[in-house]
Amino acid sequence: MVVPGTNLEQARTWNRRVVLDAVRRHGRLSRAEIARLTGLSAQTVSNIADELRAAGLLRDEGRRRTGRGQPPVDLALAPNGAFTVGLQLDHRALVGVLTNLAGDGIASVEEPVDAPRPEVAVPRMAAAVDRLVRRAGIDRDRLWGVGVVLPGPFGDIARDDPTRLPGWDGFPLSAALGERLGLPVMVENDATAAAIGERLYGAARELSDFIYIWFGTGLGAGIFVGGQPYRGAAGNAGEVGHLPIEVDGIPCACGNRGCLERYVSLHAAYAHLAAAGVEAASPADLAGLLVARHPAVLDWIATAAPRLRRALVILENLFDPDALVVGGLLPDPVLDALLAATEPLLPAVGPAHARTVPRLIRGTAGSTSPALGGAALPTFAGLVPSVALLHKETARPAAPVLQP
Repeated sequence: MVVPGTNLEQARTWNRRVVLDAVRRHGRLSRAEIARLTGLSAQTVSNIADELRAAGLLRDEGRRRTGRGQPPVDLALAPNGAFTVGLQLDHRALVGVLTNLAGDGIASVEEPVDAPRPEVAVPRMAAAVDRLVRRAGIDRDRLWGVGVVLPGPFGDIARDDPTRLPGWDGFPLSAALGERLGLPVMVENDATAAAIGERLYGAARELSDFIYIWFGTGLGAGIFVGGQPYRGAAGNAGEVGHLPIEVDGIPCACGNRGCLERYVSLHAAYAHLAAAGVEAASPADLAGLLVARHPAVLDWIATAAPRLRRALVILENLFDPDALVVGGLLPDPVLDALLAATEPLLPAVGPAHARTVPRLIRGTAGSTSPALGGAALPTFAGLVPSVALLHKETARPAAPVLQP
């Protein structure tokens, strides 16, 4: 394998991202503080800061009061310097959000769908973006791009998997939707998108290495290594739902038996309740049954928790993360009850004395995190430095490189 090189323009793009990321993470900073944090020269920081101010991505925050001398002018991220759209499509709904660079929700849309195929969904996605832009009243030129979130896994496996959308295998969604909108479009699975949202704006802001466990119709994980999402060769890294956790267990559409998501997921909960003669078709139904202390939902939690406990320690021992972050479509009371039932966690090989955060952390974005994570995809690509920016060519770019 040939290691690709770089050029001055790519290095310049990297440095812009480094400056933007420093201001995003630390808040208002002087040019001298940015130089100290980033290791860039004062002249380089000054030049980049002027460029980013002219582009509307940084703004002056005034001077701090100091004891002597002329205080420096602080810089801060300009939240409304650019905007992004996130679209989440699953079996039941199309959700869209428009956010600014700070992750603030500016406008949102939600409409019911019924496991839509591409020919139906793509026009509705384009219409949703147009509605969001009109509602927000923003200039379309300030829209960096659109992030679309779909349930995984991606590819030709598990064609009859009830947790996946039918008819999407091999469909060029980025090109099809991007052509309609005239904008960059990125596509990501729901767990990785939710993890990116938590890394930018939520519980994982200060974590470089973490795993986000996403409870959706199925079960997935978004993996961050060294501050960057790890996607794998085909974008299917983190398909923890297809870990065979039970020998000769329930058959799974992937061809294995005893896969984790056949016991721990929304689909698994509904199936468990149906086998007990209890009807549940939505997360709200699960919450209501738990409030009523219905034996069927309590029994599902009791059977799911030990399997989840085993999977969590497998992930810890494989990746040695700072923490496991947990969230998704499960209602808060149900997720709280399930996590409580996993305690105590099985011992992991990492030294407990070296931990600075809990092993298990609740995500902060809740059920909206995939759509927010979708909106975060162009933001992450535009703000956060990646080593791929320094390469003249990459074997498989994970996302378009935006030029803020």
